[in-house]
Amino acid sequence: MSRRIVIDPVTRIEGHLRLEVVVDGDRITDAVSSGTVFRGIEKIVENRDPRDVWAIMQRICGVCTHIHALTSLRAVEDALKITIPKNANLIRNIMTDTLFIHDHVVHFYLLHGFDWIDVMSALKADPAQTSVLANSISDWHLSSTSYFKDMQNKIKRFVDSGQLGIFANAYWGHPAYRLPPEMNLLAVAHYLEALDWQKEIVKIHTIFGGKNPHPNYAVGGVACSINLNDNDVINMERLNMVKSKIDEAQEFVSKVYIPDMLAIASFYKKDLWGGGIRNYMAYGDLPSTNINDPDSFLFPRGIVLDRDMTKVYDLDLKDPKQIQEFVSHSWYRYDDKDAGLHPWDGKTEPDYNGPKPPYKNLNENSGYSWVKSPRWQGKSMEHGPLARFIVGYAKGNKEIKELVDGALKHLDLPIEALFSTLGRTLARALESKLCVDHLSKTYDELIANLKAGDTTTFNQEKWDPSTWPTETKGVGFSEAPRGALGHWVRIKDSKVTNYQAVVPTTWNASPRDANLQKGAFEASLLDTPIAIPEQPLEVLRTIHSFDPCLACSTHLLDSNGNKLFTVKVL
Repeated sequence: MSRRIVIDPVTRIEGHLRLEVVVDGDRITDAVSSGTVFRGIEKIVENRDPRDVWAIMQRICGVCTHIHALTSLRAVEDALKITIPKNANLIRNIMTDTLFIHDHVVHFYLLHGFDWIDVMSALKADPAQTSVLANSISDWHLSSTSYFKDMQNKIKRFVDSGQLGIFANAYWGHPAYRLPPEMNLLAVAHYLEALDWQKEIVKIHTIFGGKNPHPNYAVGGVACSINLNDNDVINMERLNMVKSKIDEAQEFVSKVYIPDMLAIASFYKKDLWGGGIRNYMAYGDLPSTNINDPDSFLFPRGIVLDRDMTKVYDLDLKDPKQIQEFVSHSWYRYDDKDAGLHPWDGKTEPDYNGPKPPYKNLNENSGYSWVKSPRWQGKSMEHGPLARFIVGYAKGNKEIKELVDGALKHLDLPIEALFSTLGRTLARALESKLCVDHLSKTYDELIANLKAGDTTTFNQEKWDPSTWPTETKGVGFSEAPRGALGHWVRIKDSKVTNYQAVVPTTWNASPRDANLQKGAFEASLLDTPIAIPEQPLEVLRTIHSFDPCLACSTHLLDSNGNKLFTVKVL
C-alpha cells in the first residue's frame, strides 16, 4: 500500500523546504519539492542606483553572501561595459575559492555528515583501532589512541547527561548507516575539528572584504587598497596571514576531508541511488584573465545532456530562447501561465493560490511552490559540484579528470557511479581539493603582481552616471558552491528597472513545469529505497547532497492525508 510522507521543514539546509514523497513498498514512487517562503528581494532593488545593488542582493542568502555580491557586480559591470583590474580579478577569485572550501567542508561535516555517520555507534568503537584506521588513510597529526579516547569520552558525556545537544533527534542505529564504529568515531572527531577550523579560513574574507558574512565590494573592482609597506591598508603582514590560512586549508582538505570522504564512500559503494535527472549545466567561473574569456575559467562552461559525456553543448545566457523561467506550478503570476520568460523579461509577482496553512498535503497538479521552474531550451537541469565536474570531465579538463579518475580508481567504481547521491557528495569533496590548490596558485600570482609594482584594485573610469547609456542591460554569472548562479539587470536613466536572480536551488528545487518535467530534487528521490518510512534517512541523504539553499519536525501522513505521528529531524 502506498503512503505519503511529509518532511516540513527539511533541516540542516539554508531556508525553508517541504518535501512530500509517495512510498510504495520500500521505494519512493513520486516526490514533491516545495519552497515555502516567498523571496522578493528583486523587487527591493528596483529604482535604485545599480552601483548599490550588490550590497542588497548579497543579503539574498546568509551563506553565499560573497558570491551573490560578485554576481551582482558582474551584472552591472556587464551592462556598463566596465573592465576590472587584474588585482581585482585575482582577489575576487581568492574570495570565491575561500567560499567554496569553507562551504564544502561545513556542508559535509556539519550539515550532510549525519546522513552517513552514526554518532551513537562511535561509543562502541575501540579508540586504538580508530587510531590505526586514521593513520592508514592520512598522516593528520590528531590521530593518537588517547586523542580518540578523549573524543569518545566527550560524546559519552553528552549521552549520559541526557542532553544530546547537537547530536539530538537523529536516526541513530538506522539500518541505512554502513560505517563501523571506528569509522564513526573518526568522523565525529573530525566533525568537531571542522567546527574549530571553519572560523579560521573565513578570515581571508575579513582581510579583503572587511567582514564575513557580507564582505564589502565595489562596482569596478574590490573595496580594498593594497600597499605592502603601509600599516593603514592591506600590507605584507596581512597578506602573510592570508597565506597562513591558505596553508591551513590545504592541510585540512588534503589530510582530513578527502581521506574521510574516500573512506566513508568505500562503505557506501552499493548505495548508488539518487542520480535524478540526466542533464547537467555549468556557467563556468574563476577566470584567469577576465569574465569574458570562458576559455580561461577553472570551472568550464557547458551543458551535458542525457549523461552523454561525448558532447558538451554551448550556453548563451543572453539568448532569450535558452534560459527561461516557468511558473505553471509556482505561486507567481504571468500573463500566460504556461509561457516561459527569459530573466531580462522576468517577473516577480506573487500569486499564492495554494492551501491555507496548516495544510495536510500539497496539490502537485497546480501551484505548490514559491520556487520557479527554470529550464534550458525546455529541459530540466542539475546544478552544483557534480554538474561542474561532469561538464569539466566531458570537456577534458586535466585537473578535474585526474581528481575524478583517481578517486574512482581508489574506490574501484566506474564513471557511472558519479550519477548518484554518493557521486554528488564525492564531487563536492574533490572540488574542494581543486579550489584549495587554485587558491594557493592565485595568491602567488597576486603577490607576484603586487611586487612587480601593480597595486591597482579599482577602475573608476565609468563611475560617473553621466557616462552611462540611457538604457542598457547586463548579466552577471558565477559558480556558487551549490551551482550556477545568474543575475540579470535592466538599467534606465541610471536606475534599475528590472532585476532577476536565478539561483542554483531555483534549478534544483524547481517544481514541475507545464510539461510535468520534475526538477532535480524531485527526480533524484524516485526509486530511492526506504528502510523505515517513519525515519526517512535516505530521503534526507539525497536532498542534503545538493546542499539546498532554501530552513524541526517532520509530519508523516497516510495515503489519505491523515497525520500518523510527528518526528523531529536533526
